[in-house]
Amino acid sequence: MTKELVIRHARIYTPLTVIRNGYIVIKEDTIAEIGREPYSGTISDQLNLEGLIIAPGFIDTHIHGYGGRDTDEADVEAIYTISKGLAKHGVTSFVPSSVTMPHEALIEIAKSIKEAREQWKPEIGARILGLHLEGPYLSVEKAGAQNKKYIRPASIKEFKQYIEASGGLVRQITIAPENPGALDLITYAVSQGITVSIGHTNATYEQTRLAIERGARKSTHTFNGMRGIHHREPGPVIAVLEDDSVYIELITDFTHISPPVVRFVIRHVGPHRMVLISDSICAAGLPDGTYELGGLKVIVKNGVPRLADTGALAGSTLTLDRAVRNVHSLGFGLRETLVMATYTPAASINALYRDKVGLLAPGFKADLVFLDDSLNVVRTMIGGEIVYEKS
Repeated sequence: MTKELVIRHARIYTPLTVIRNGYIVIKEDTIAEIGREPYSGTISDQLNLEGLIIAPGFIDTHIHGYGGRDTDEADVEAIYTISKGLAKHGVTSFVPSSVTMPHEALIEIAKSIKEAREQWKPEIGARILGLHLEGPYLSVEKAGAQNKKYIRPASIKEFKQYIEASGGLVRQITIAPENPGALDLITYAVSQGITVSIGHTNATYEQTRLAIERGARKSTHTFNGMRGIHHREPGPVIAVLEDDSVYIELITDFTHISPPVVRFVIRHVGPHRMVLISDSICAAGLPDGTYELGGLKVIVKNGVPRLADTGALAGSTLTLDRAVRNVHSLGFGLRETLVMATYTPAASINALYRDKVGLLAPGFKADLVFLDDSLNVVRTMIGGEIVYEKS
């Protein structure tokens, strides 16, 4: 028997449009109909959500870990722990991200993503969209919390092995375009439908422009791990901000980037280019203490992770629900804020129509977040199933 449900009397943010008193018809794991009340159908299983906000579930395209587990463990259960924890924060899809590691370690990570995706069910938690390789083809000068020991020149031969090991699930790769072999790898990755993101880079403005011309379409945690802006050498930041074809990642914890800069960038690029990310590590959801990232010791103090030896920022403990609240607090409307956490992240990795996520419309997955007026997560639905409910 087909599972059918009608969600009624909610404020629906698709998020491209707003339906003030709307309903959503769900059949199996998919949205069948969406409209404005009154609902005139015959489905008896109904959920009245008057007073709540409904939006597509948040999509985190750059996240390393949560709840004490990390993508780099190359362990299916670690991925599922992250998946379950993210659902509490309204995240319904994510792209587990690796850091720079030896070749064989990255092969094992790719295999674990493939296995986790094949065995995944909605009750586990957030949907696994694929793998983000943050490295290993980065800049030693702008390594940040990446292990410099394993940074190496770009290799298409090596990259093909990651794609094969993952079962074709590499969705994004971060690369420094100034490195040997980088431009050819960008061309190849783009030909495979993989999003190339510019990051951990000491590239000049001109070198960044060459990468964009080759098809790079994203900027990894913009400003962080990049050559800075100078009025005579604008560097990668100006190159990515000025090009309308490039999506801009920001970590909006207000530690990585100050609120005025966040406000300035969003006003400049708009919600349809802005991708809110967490870049969270295994310490997310846990107290301050000592943790690890890619074999490097990390100290978390007041919720901010830093490398023990250099003090460099080492990811974050941010979650996307807090990122949304932070951006909304800067004066941006709720609709445009939700676009940056749902529709645009999906678009940035070609997941809108490939995976049918990031938008509330007929034919899309019934992946929903239910929010109160303070933008706290009340419920999370994945594939038509309630997987988290605030007690």
